[in-house]
Amino acid sequence: MAGTDIAKVEAATSVFRDDYGTAKTQIQRAIVGHEEIIDGVLTCLFCGGHALLEGVPGLGKTLLIRSLAKALHLTFSRIQFTPDLMPADVTGTTIVVESDRGREFQFRRGPIFAQIVLADEINRATPKTQSALLEAMQEQSVTVGTETHQLDRPFFVMATQNPIEQEGTYPLPEAQLDRFFFKLQLEYSNREQMAEILNRTTTGAEPDIEQVLDGPTIIEHQRLVRKVVIAPHIQDYAVRLVLATHPQGDLATPMVNQFLRFGASPRAAQAMVLAGKVRALLESRANVSVEDIRNVVLPAMRHRCLLNFEGEAEGKTTDEILTNIAETIPADVTVSAA
Repeated sequence: MAGTDIAKVEAATSVFRDDYGTAKTQIQRAIVGHEEIIDGVLTCLFCGGHALLEGVPGLGKTLLIRSLAKALHLTFSRIQFTPDLMPADVTGTTIVVESDRGREFQFRRGPIFAQIVLADEINRATPKTQSALLEAMQEQSVTVGTETHQLDRPFFVMATQNPIEQEGTYPLPEAQLDRFFFKLQLEYSNREQMAEILNRTTTGAEPDIEQVLDGPTIIEHQRLVRKVVIAPHIQDYAVRLVLATHPQGDLATPMVNQFLRFGASPRAAQAMVLAGKVRALLESRANVSVEDIRNVVLPAMRHRCLLNFEGEAEGKTTDEILTNIAETIPADVTVSAA
C-alpha cells in the first residue's frame, strides 16, 4: 500500500473509533455487561460479516440485536424460526394478482429483504428452511424461480440459538455455520450485573437508544477496514492457525489429531484478518499485530471445527483445542508456500 493510502487510513481512524464507540454506547444503554459480545457483534458489522449468538434463554441475545438495530438507521426484520417455517416464508414467494391487464404473477418479498435480519432460534427450523439464508448471507441476493433479487447493503444477519434444549431443534449444517463470521457465546451475568438488570427492567424505565449510524457511513467504514495493512508474516500466522486445525496436516497439533474430525475453512482466515484490522483501527493503528489475530481465534474458528467421536466422548470443546493451537503455533515462523 502506498504511503498516501496509509495516511488516509490513519486520518480516518479517529472517525471510525468515534462511530464505533457511539454505537457501542447506545447498545450498552440496554445491555448490561457482555462487553466482549457487543464488540464481537460490532466487529461483524464493520467487517461485512454475520454473527451467531449462542446462549441459554434470558441472557439478552435478542435484546442485544434489537438494540443494535435501534442504534442504526437501517431497515430491520425479525424471523422467528419454527419447525413449520418454510423457505418461502423467509425469501418471499410469487403470487397471482389482479391488475388492469388481467391476472399476472408478482413477487412478494419476504422478511429477508431488510438490512438487519434477526434469525431468532435459527436451529428450530429444518435444514431446508435454514438453507434459505445461504445465498443471502454469501451473495447478498435472493433467487426465486429464475429471477435474482439484490439485497440492500449493508446486509447483516444475526442469528440466535439455544445450546441446551435439543428437542425439536436441527443443528446448523456446516455450510451454514461457515457463513457466520463469528460465533459468540453468552455467559451468565455476575451479581453486580444481575442487580443492574433488575434496576433497569423492573422500574418501568425504557432505554433511550438513538439512531447514530446510517447505511452509507457503515459501508464507508467497511471499506476502511479492508485498507488496513497486514504484514506478510502476520497474515501467514493467520494461515498457519487455520492449517493447524486440519487433522493429520503438517501443522496439526497432537490435540487436533486426537480430537478433531474436520478443521476450519479459508473463511476462518478471512475472518481473523478482517477482525484483526478492526482491532487495529480501535487502537489507532493502520497495521495489524500478532495480538490482533490471536485475540479473535476463538470466535472466528470455534464453529468451523468439528469434534470427532473421541473428542465428544471425553467432553472436549473446540475452544480448548483452539486455545492450545494459539499457545502452540509460533507467531514468528514463516512457512514457505508449496
